[in-house]
Amino acid sequence: MIRLHSRFAVAAIAAAALLFGMSGTLRAAPRVVASIMPVHALVAGVMAGIGAPDLVVRGAGSPHTYVLRPSEARALSEARVVFWIGPIYESFLEKPLAALSDRARVVELARAPGVRVLPVRRGGAWETHDHDRDGSDDHPHGGHDSPEPGEEIDGHLFLDPENAKAIARTAAAVLGEVDPGNAARYRANAEDVIARLDALDGELQAALAPVRARPFVVFHDAYQYFERRYGLNAVGSITVSAERQPGARRLQQLRSKISRLGAVCVFSEPQFAPALVQTVIERTQARTGVLDPLGAAALPGPDAYFAMMRSLGRSLTGCLAG
Repeated sequence: MIRLHSRFAVAAIAAAALLFGMSGTLRAAPRVVASIMPVHALVAGVMAGIGAPDLVVRGAGSPHTYVLRPSEARALSEARVVFWIGPIYESFLEKPLAALSDRARVVELARAPGVRVLPVRRGGAWETHDHDRDGSDDHPHGGHDSPEPGEEIDGHLFLDPENAKAIARTAAAVLGEVDPGNAARYRANAEDVIARLDALDGELQAALAPVRARPFVVFHDAYQYFERRYGLNAVGSITVSAERQPGARRLQQLRSKISRLGAVCVFSEPQFAPALVQTVIERTQARTGVLDPLGAAALPGPDAYFAMMRSLGRSLTGCLAG
């Protein structure tokens, strides 16, 4: 009987040790915060089975105008690692991250190894966020790919799967340094994410090939990384405030621009009411569709990036091929 109890005791101790070891591994996972859904999804894939990052900007929130909630500020204050594109994109995070001082490793992905950045398109058919400009074509857009010194960078770099692969590699390297006990797992997960990105890239190349030549206009110039990756024929943007109905003069300018550019489709974003979009394209030959550059409708997690990119592909092919 004593031997039997001893066996149970040994088994219990072993089970407790195993359980403690497992929970200890979970507790040891660093607290990680990602700024926007596409970055969060890629980091979540790298952390799969180890932990899960916190997400700051959820749903249709705009990283250009976002205001931190108390729970999000608390998550940042407790983070060991923070991944963001950088001040070129999530400017609202610049001061909170500066306040973290040396308490957290802050990773600016626009500067990560292997990430290719492009300059913001200005002038000509590409409008800025100044909704009162007259839309004239006085300033032609430069054709170079790489930003010149001092030139503003387009922060939507995550819309190129090649940049997404570089983000996954960077996440694995940084997390492996912060949490060396799980470094091999981070690297293996990153390779899995990269394999999925290669498959996604091939899928999108094939799906978008038939509509590459078809001209389209976007409301907000957020897609040039996606356009260049897949050879798409975006011909301009017509920035319109989601909160303010354009006046009669502005509507006439927009309609003239759509007609002049020969746009088959005009794409809005989730925050634009359908009635506004229909008003803008009225008396033109353009159809309308919706592009979501942040995956607002996707469920946060490792699959969200892939859902967002496939949604972009479906929206483009659905409107341009129609």
